[in-house]
Amino acid sequence: MLKSGVVLNENEKLVMELEAELWATSSNPIARFIGSIYKIIALIFGIKRHGYVVITDQRVIEVAAVTACWVFNTSKKVTYIMPASIKEVGYLKEATFCGCFCQAYTFYYEGWTQCTSILLKGAEEKDAQHVVDVFYKALRK
Repeated sequence: MLKSGVVLNENEKLVMELEAELWATSSNPIARFIGSIYKIIALIFGIKRHGYVVITDQRVIEVAAVTACWVFNTSKKVTYIMPASIKEVGYLKEATFCGCFCQAYTFYYEGWTQCTSILLKGAEEKDAQHVVDVFYKALRK
């Protein structure tokens, strides 16, 4: 069994399991500000949104779990990503400190109603490209 709790089918091979802390993102700066306030309040009360994106040779699965009071699992949502629901997939290279230091890669995929992004810890350009390639290949099947 994987860290995400997903059980693979027979003859299914794990390609990649990405782990992330999930919080809603938006291109709207006001929504991001409100989301940041919510995140701080949630951390004070011990609410954590943790997720995984599991990429196999046959499917892509998004798993999101919520923990309350630092220890109680309150919910878990497992979503199969359908090819028609994704309009773009890619990666970003952004500075994480003062806008110009500590370059980091973020993998993202955007659907018609949501955008999911995951920080690729310790990744380089070829690693980010590999994540995008295997995600796209799994959706094409």
